[in-house]
Amino acid sequence: MPVYLQPDTLADAVAALARQPLKIIAGGTDYYPARVGKPLDDDVLDISRIDGLRGIEETDGYFRIGATTTWTDIIDAPLPGWFDGLKLAAREVGGVQIQNAGTIAGNICNASPAADGVPPLLAMNAEIDLESVRGTRPMTLEKFIISNRETRRGLDEMVTGLRIPKPANPARAIFIKLGARKYLVISIVMVAAIIEQGPDNRIIAARIAVGSCATVAKRLRLLERALVGQPVSADLGVLVTSDYLSILRPISDVRGTADYRRDAAVTLVARALSQLGAQHVG
Repeated sequence: MPVYLQPDTLADAVAALARQPLKIIAGGTDYYPARVGKPLDDDVLDISRIDGLRGIEETDGYFRIGATTTWTDIIDAPLPGWFDGLKLAAREVGGVQIQNAGTIAGNICNASPAADGVPPLLAMNAEIDLESVRGTRPMTLEKFIISNRETRRGLDEMVTGLRIPKPANPARAIFIKLGARKYLVISIVMVAAIIEQGPDNRIIAARIAVGSCATVAKRLRLLERALVGQPVSADLGVLVTSDYLSILRPISDVRGTADYRRDAAVTLVARALSQLGAQHVG
């Protein structure tokens, strides 16, 4: 018979993982729909009752988001403006019912190329904490997700939360998603961007990530470097060319061709930067 465990403490959870491989769930918004009409034969570790894994805390240098924090928690939380990209992405994760149950750690551990939460978290330089009986192992989100549905989480580890470092300068963020319809849709292309502004109204740092255009979301580091020193204005979008997006490897599927995705990504990156630049004016 399959094993179903629902521990009350983190210590009990990691001890269970040390004994045997288990499928970790919290909201279950990806796990259960994928098994409709099939027997639930996985050995499951349900972490939804563990105290201390849900919520958002602020320290001097970063914000920490617990693993079982839901998308609704993020939407409703009073967070600084540079969280706006993540909040916009949170509103794109299914409908309200899914947002009420789905968790931020589930979204990243699922490791879908179309996971809405990943591009904004990459743009925020998010780091994750992996916990096991051996202790805590920190890792950048960019390193954590290896490929489609693949991560560097060990079989005896679980994600306990994410740390979001605070920008050194005033910053704003954005998230734009292209789908076949307005709501409840898997993305064709999505873009998250953050720019940090100096006292001279020029860009000090920029971070841009594109999702659904490779097996994992990608940072556009060439474009990020090219933006440093540029005046912040609504004209930022004109700087974007396809050369800066050469790292992307989109595929053709039922939602769009590779060429369409590639062209759309250029348009969305340009649009995101223009909107961020306009927000910074004045």
